[in-house]
Amino acid sequence: MEPSPIAAMKFETALAELEAIVASMEGGQLELEAAIAAYRRGMELMKHCQNQLTAAETQIRVLENGELREIERRALEGL
Repeated sequence: MEPSPIAAMKFETALAELEAIVASMEGGQLELEAAIAAYRRGMELMKHCQNQLTAAETQIRVLENGELREIERRALEGL
């Protein structure tokens, strides 16, 4: 079965697949070629998840005085 294209995956789907890959690799049951392929796929999934998190972070807004504005990173770090 051909793996799903990563670019079209939702964050939760990509993360679930990444977790499954990690579990299978930690189990030590993969042959070398399969382990290398799993590692590559896992790295692609990780980058995809990181990109989605970064995009989500830039979209966070706070309603203040009837206007939407970007949250300042320093304000979040103080919480």
